[in-house]
Amino acid sequence: MTAHTPARGSSSGRRGRRLALGLVAALGAAVVLAGCSSSSGASSSGSAAYEKAPKDTKATIDYAVWDENQVKAIKANIKGFNEEYPDITVNVDVTPFANYWTKLQTQGSSNTLPDLFWMNGPNFQLYAGNGKLAPITGEVKAGAIDPANYSSALNKLYTYDKTQYGVPKDFDTIGVWVNKALFEQAGVALPSKDWTWDDFQKTGAELSAKLKAQGAYGAAGGMDGQTTYYDTIFQAGGSVLNADGTQSEYASKASEQGLQFWTDLIKSGASPSIKQLTDTTADQWFTSGKLAMYQGGSWFRSALVGTDMEKDVVVYPLPKGKEQATVIHGVSNVVSADSKHKAAAQALQVYLASKAAQQQQGDMGAVIPAFTGTQDAFTKTMPDADLQVFLDAVDYAKPLPVSKNTAAWNTLETNLLPSAFDGSTPVDQVAEQLATKMDAALGKER
Repeated sequence: MTAHTPARGSSSGRRGRRLALGLVAALGAAVVLAGCSSSSGASSSGSAAYEKAPKDTKATIDYAVWDENQVKAIKANIKGFNEEYPDITVNVDVTPFANYWTKLQTQGSSNTLPDLFWMNGPNFQLYAGNGKLAPITGEVKAGAIDPANYSSALNKLYTYDKTQYGVPKDFDTIGVWVNKALFEQAGVALPSKDWTWDDFQKTGAELSAKLKAQGAYGAAGGMDGQTTYYDTIFQAGGSVLNADGTQSEYASKASEQGLQFWTDLIKSGASPSIKQLTDTTADQWFTSGKLAMYQGGSWFRSALVGTDMEKDVVVYPLPKGKEQATVIHGVSNVVSADSKHKAAAQALQVYLASKAAQQQQGDMGAVIPAFTGTQDAFTKTMPDADLQVFLDAVDYAKPLPVSKNTAAWNTLETNLLPSAFDGSTPVDQVAEQLATKMDAALGKER
């Protein structure tokens, strides 16, 4: 999970799978980086220093990213940046996501991190907590960056120990992708967009019953927290972590209700079994025309544009539980605390955070830019699908749950939750066991 990005052709790409790759690397990085914190310290005032770089600044800096599909838009941004800073040369270093975090870990342990680089939520606290990142405090105080231009949930995601380090560059939220053709075949009316958990469950079960002969289902669960059980936990009024990220909240009644949602969905026959979803993921069920409702991220758009089924697809907001909620995640730009050209790197960080640069990113179709008011191009890529749902969701979005070593407890979720979803173990028992093991993992972070 991701940071899950291939489907969207962006920084988050089939986020669940991409995130998983990064998290594997994070397990090793947690040990290595903890032993070699930057001498500047995670929150030292020196590392937060900022002074706008003079126009004649001469430097060559590295900007590390993982998505080749975004390079064209990045180079267009750099061209604009060089109009302001003609003597700062920016080398764009692209490393495939599968290798990105391993490479970053090596660079972090030897204090040779790129001057500016992409960071995701699950790995952020590890680098911030070990003094590897420069805060944006000085840039904010100087008025060069205004966090108010971005989702408060994204700002929170990149804040550690009350200090913000990353500037959001893009985002994704979760919605329900609906195949209208399957509803028609089943003779089931499309639900209201102001729907509830109960509406979703009943609609899913009815669709599955009527589409059984075709081997199709109404809805689907899965093991990607970002697109499934994190959302329902939040909708039930629960949380994955407590406020300061030191303890698991899985054993709370609200969080158990969020898990039970998926157990019930599978038990009713509305969804394929967890085993089936392990063999063929929910997004694959949907693109093969065998799933009427797929709860997935905004990045999934890229898997549909230009396909035969594009005309049959419309987006719905996530159904409402006790409250309305969705997970939000996005990549941020961070500056290395040990950069030898920090002023130049901060100058590029500031430029990339500007409305003009973000608008250009959006207009070129690279991402859903994080800067409020620059996302119109995204909605126009599937004009009849109502992609606005993903933008409206920012208002009730909650940040992807992360800690200093997210990978450790993500592995516990992967190992333990299937027995709750397949009905072999009561949800409350699995939640208690997960919370106990997760607390032990979180305890090792301190």
